[in-house]
Amino acid sequence: MRLPLPVLSATCPICGFPGLHNEPRHADGGASHESCPSCGFEFGYHDDDKGISFKEWRQGWINRGMPWAGIGIPRPPDWNPKAQLENLRQDGE
Repeated sequence: MRLPLPVLSATCPICGFPGLHNEPRHADGGASHESCPSCGFEFGYHDDDKGISFKEWRQGWINRGMPWAGIGIPRPPDWNPKAQLENLRQDGE
């Protein structure tokens, strides 16, 4: 029996990738501990444990040329990190 694929419905607040499985933060403030396959940020580790802000990680990712970070996760054929960032900025970032 095949299980249905999870619905990808959350957007990364760092890079704007629209394919996270979970919201980065739960209603109680806890982290999802999901890593964004686009920018590589792990919610709850890089921010809570390492003290790296979203803005700092975003700038570092941009400075590195916005590489796809999803090890073992294929990059979507239409993936466009510049468009993701632009959508994020339009949403108030």
